[in-house]
This record gives sequence, C-alpha cells and structure tokens, in this order.
Amino acid sequence: MELLVRVGVWVLVLVLGSSMGANGEVSQVSWREISNINSEGPYIGIVVPNVFELHPLLHSPSFLPHYNFPYFDFAGKHFRIGVLEKKKVIIVMTGLSMLNAGISTQLLLTLFNVRGVIHYGIAGNANPKFQIGDVTIPQYWTHIGLWNWQRFGDGPEDELALEGNGDYSRKFGYLRFGDFNNRTKHSKSVTNVLNNVWFQAEEIFPVNGTPEVRQHAFWVSVDKTYFNLAKRLKNVKLSDCVNTTCLPRRPVVVRVEKGVTSNVFVDNKAYREFLHSKFDATPIDMESAAVALVCLQQKKPFIAIRALSDLAGGGSALSNEAAFFASLASQNALNVVVKFISLLNS
Repeated sequence: MELLVRVGVWVLVLVLGSSMGANGEVSQVSWREISNINSEGPYIGIVVPNVFELHPLLHSPSFLPHYNFPYFDFAGKHFRIGVLEKKKVIIVMTGLSMLNAGISTQLLLTLFNVRGVIHYGIAGNANPKFQIGDVTIPQYWTHIGLWNWQRFGDGPEDELALEGNGDYSRKFGYLRFGDFNNRTKHSKSVTNVLNNVWFQAEEIFPVNGTPEVRQHAFWVSVDKTYFNLAKRLKNVKLSDCVNTTCLPRRPVVVRVEKGVTSNVFVDNKAYREFLHSKFDATPIDMESAAVALVCLQQKKPFIAIRALSDLAGGGSALSNEAAFFASLASQNALNVVVKFISLLNS
C-alpha cells in the first residue's frame, strides 16, 4: 500500500509539472524544444553583455537565424539560434554585471549542447599603451571584486579574518587606501581609516571534482587553442571614425596578458593606474571573469574579445568617451568575433 501511495504521488508530480510548468522548472514541452535544438548541435555559445553590443551581430550579413527555431526563451533569457560564418551558434545577452553574466552562461551550458564559448563586448582601458577602438584578447581573467576588508590598525603582517580556516589569504596582494590620500588643508597627511582591502580568489566547484569540495581560482586562462588561433586576427579591418570624429590611428587587434572584472564601472585615473601596475591589466569590464569562471567549472573552452571604448578615468587627449565610442568599439569587437569564428573548425 505504501508503495502504491508513493507511485501515485510521483505520477501527480509529473502530471502537474508537465501541465503547469510552474516554479521555474523545465516543462516537458520545453525539454522537447531543447532536444530538437540540441539534435542539430553542437553549437558555439556567444555571450554578449548588452543590447548595443548585440545589435551589430543581429544586423550582420554573416548571421542567419534558424529557419525553424530562431530562439528559445527560458528563465528571463532569450537564446537566439542560428548560423554565423557557417558555424552553428546560440547567442545570449546577459545584461550588466557578474551575476547576470554568470547566470546566463550557466544556463547556456546547462540547457544546450555547446562545444565552446565566445564572449565579446566593450571595455574600459587600463593600459595607456593602447587607444580607443583597439580590440584586446587577454590570456587571463580575474575577478577583482572579491575582497577581505581589513580592520583599521592591522597591516600586511596581520592575519585576515578567517584566513586560518582557509577562506581567505594574503596571496594576491591588497589595495591600501592611504596610498591615495590627499594632503589636508594644513599640508599634513592623515591616516585613512578605510585601511586595506585584500584581493581574493574565487571558490569553484568543477564538474569533474567532488561536490561541495571547493577549489580556488584567481587567474583563469582562456582556452589555449582559441588563444593561439587569435594570432591570426591581427589583420582584421577595424573602424576608426564615428561620423566625422576619427581616432589618431587605425585600431588594432592585440593579444594581451590580463584583463580584470568587477561590478564597478571604472572612471577613475588613480584606480585605473593601480589596476595596471598591480595586475598588468589592459581591459576592465563587468562580465568576462564571470563567464570565464563558469566555463572553468563546466570545463568548456572559452575566450573573451573586448574592444576598448575609453581610457578609464581619462588622462590623455582622449578622455572617457565611452558613450560616444561605444558603437565603434562594439562593431570592432564583432568584426573580430566574426573572423575568429570563421577560423574555427566545424
């Protein structure tokens, strides 16, 4: 009798789940759609932050939506299915920030048969060696927004809270706010009570690891094969003018060592210079490290292509012009993505 009751309960759950599709679960109808989409895979996943970065892709003659299922909507995300440079792709726009980028990438990899991920968009620039419009392809990404904020009075020699438990470390260095103090009106410096913030590695749980047994990741490498392939992007033609306003030179595609991500729009010269000197950072953005971390956990090849829209915080003849040059930078990033996809093996 107990067995019959249990079977009855499971049947009821399945019936309700398939007919209602409530509480965010994937309904049977949705699974059938997903299965149909995946039957034509695998796909290249393309992850894009915002509408103005997505717009050039959707209007590119190289992109052709699928004739039968051009899109699939799930959990607030709009997954576009089609072909780009004769390669099957699924495109998702994340929205701003690490959270949205991480959720979108995880859904992409959970629902669909994806063999690799390309992330592209615009970014601030921490490296004055480069200019607006240049397209950067970093080998490594890190999230610089995970901090342990040290109490006032403690310094580099003092253990951080919970460091002894292995939750935090002093391995990756810190930002000391006092290094950026201005003089007081009496020309005397004062101690900054904000003290230090120590940069921390992310906790990750790889699919081939033991559940609930954490690993740590600070610098996340892009896929080696993808990064080597990016050598062949140097000659992509990039735009250098918006209407009648032109850049000092034609933009270039360049592989760089490092990019950094946090939920901060950096328009501050002092912090930009700190990020460049501390981490050798070139692009600064709000999504790439999240995409990188999810791909690392899911063991999927990944690369990020970011066009520079401004020198973060200004300091040159071209100060922060992100709003003005966003369209140019977005198009340049897409031009590189299209070429990159054309070089991938089918």
